[in-house]
Amino acid sequence: MQQDKKQLPKVYEYELPGGWKVLAGKTDEDNDLLSLKIANPGDWWFHVRGMAGSHVILRERPGEVPDRDTLKRAAAIAAFHSKARKGGLVSVVCTRAQYVAKPRGAKPGTVCIRKKEILRVRPGLLADNETSVPFNL
Repeated sequence: MQQDKKQLPKVYEYELPGGWKVLAGKTDEDNDLLSLKIANPGDWWFHVRGMAGSHVILRERPGEVPDRDTLKRAAAIAAFHSKARKGGLVSVVCTRAQYVAKPRGAKPGTVCIRKKEILRVRPGLLADNETSVPFNL
């Protein structure tokens, strides 16, 4: 039973305006589970560019496309959960989860991206909506 608990990632969970759900990993192992096991191919994936930080997922909603402001809010959460938290404008990689893969033999938290867009945002989040929850696979 103890081993099963280690398989469940702990994530930060946020709700953005419009009801969009955002998940952010806490550790490298949580990032792997979030990005590679929990994320659906159509989910949006974010990570601060060139620095350590959480993998962040904006959950897709069938038949809906997030607007630019929603993407930037999710990117700001990724910037907040990174070493760039105290920076001004931060570059954040944005792609669909289907373009995120783990290189063979790579350490936890390391991924490669096939297609990406870079968003420039200020780190921040909606602190009132933050909860830390174990996420069931």
